[in-house]
Amino acid sequence: MDASRVALLREVLAGTEWVQASRRFAGALRSGVTRHGGGLLLVGSATYEPWHLAAHLDDEAAWSGLPELSPTLVRHHVRAGVPAHLSVGLGRLAAAGRGTTLLVVTPEQPGAGLLERVHDARRNGATVLALDGGDRELHALAHDALAAPPTAPGPAGPAGPGTGIGIGPGIGPGSVPGPDHDTLQHLVSTAAGEHGGPASLPGQPPGRPAPGRRRFRDRLARLADELTAPPPPRW
Repeated sequence: MDASRVALLREVLAGTEWVQASRRFAGALRSGVTRHGGGLLLVGSATYEPWHLAAHLDDEAAWSGLPELSPTLVRHHVRAGVPAHLSVGLGRLAAAGRGTTLLVVTPEQPGAGLLERVHDARRNGATVLALDGGDRELHALAHDALAAPPTAPGPAGPAGPGTGIGIGPGIGPGSVPGPDHDTLQHLVSTAAGEHGGPASLPGQPPGRPAPGRRRFRDRLARLADELTAPPPPRW
């Protein structure tokens, strides 16, 4: 493990609003999928596909005992011959209605076509969440939204390229810089399963908490390991 990356993660989180903000948003996501039970749809923009978040949510669903967190990745472009879980196109959004949670994830402008589909999904009763760069039109459609600060270019080193952790400008005078969009996705996916799972699972020693009951500090430690590890295979 690269100690400088872990130290940077702690520096980014300590004393800022980002842990609380990511946990609040993750709570809205968790509440939507568990309360309504209509499935979780995950979609990006035409040029940004959040497959990395899809993979982490899928892992988190298993880790926390909340299968509802496992998303269906909706894609703008579907190539012939891809596996079934990668073959869901934008037409799926037309069927999104009451009980469905639609999570829109993109650091860039979503585009008029996607906004129209999101508008239709909300009108049909879907719960719309946005994890983005602060697009006003998308936020106007979303029931809840979390925006990453603009990413500030940094020199090579702990806060620069190759660290696995990105930071943006400060969120206020004298504040610690905020996480970039990718890091914010890690925080949200980690927090989403925080309260999932039973008190214990079959085969676990008595008194040992189930994965979903582990302290958020432990989950952040696991997040640090994920951020410093090579990226997972394409989901």
